[in-house]
Amino acid sequence: MNRITRVAAACALAAAIPATIPAAWAQAWPARPVNLIVPFPAGGTTDVLARALGQELSKSLGQPVVVENRPGAGATLGADHVAKAKPDGYTLLMGAVHHTIATSVYRRLGYDFQKDLAPITVVAVVPNVLVVNPQVPAKTVQELLAQARAQPGKLAYGSNGAGTGQHLIGAQFESMGGVQLLHVPYKGSGPLTTDLLGGQIAMSFDTVTPVLPHIKAGKLRALAVTTARRSVALPDVPTLDEAGLKGFDMGTWFGVLAPAATPREVLARLGADMNRIIESPQFRRKMEEIGAEPIGGSPEQMARQIRDDTDRFARLVKDAKVALD
Repeated sequence: MNRITRVAAACALAAAIPATIPAAWAQAWPARPVNLIVPFPAGGTTDVLARALGQELSKSLGQPVVVENRPGAGATLGADHVAKAKPDGYTLLMGAVHHTIATSVYRRLGYDFQKDLAPITVVAVVPNVLVVNPQVPAKTVQELLAQARAQPGKLAYGSNGAGTGQHLIGAQFESMGGVQLLHVPYKGSGPLTTDLLGGQIAMSFDTVTPVLPHIKAGKLRALAVTTARRSVALPDVPTLDEAGLKGFDMGTWFGVLAPAATPREVLARLGADMNRIIESPQFRRKMEEIGAEPIGGSPEQMARQIRDDTDRFARLVKDAKVALD
């Protein structure tokens, strides 16, 4: 083989190597546990969904899926961690609608939710529900509004963080109901629910999952759900629209994302495995038990949901004058 032939062969081999590496690397993935970051404390809906999905995904991948709670700053600390993680398929985010709100609420974020994270699939949608401590005399939404008007700024509602979906639902409730409430932010649904049960706060707009057992036990009173349709888990509880706040429709979706540069083969494998899990009767029964509606779908569908919600909430955040550093 003369020199020109050897050089040509070497160049051809060098050109072929990058094309074969991703496929070969993807076949070896996963070779160790996968971390699924939950940007809230244990016990909330995001955590419950992550653990339910992670348990089934561990079987599918043949490697443990370790749920790691990284709460703080309205779910942005966990998102920031994943956005800056090595894009090797071993660090994922259980994201939520809260992240589309944070884009407008926080003046400075260390990441771009749409550019730095790659959507995989929406796992489930969970309605939010307006619940009150039984010590609150109001039995209906209209009675609660009357009480709030009589005590401006005194009736306290909790959220799972400033700038999250629950915070914005509360702001929308104030605006449409013509009342002034006291917002008390928490790091997540766990500590929020503890204080709500103890009477430290009067009410919340939490997702159905963490409060459903307490509603059934009579420890909390459900007045309305915040979505356009009633919740399957609470069929007797009216919507806020039915209760007089016409057009009120806000719920919470949850989905999985990865660092943006994660290999496409890995993202495709994760998406296929997750959708099989979400469509399984076992997972669907588990979701129904916690008041969640399993969704699934493609990365493109999730990306569209993120874009639409980012635009929608930007308008609501502006109207509610919510801004954080």
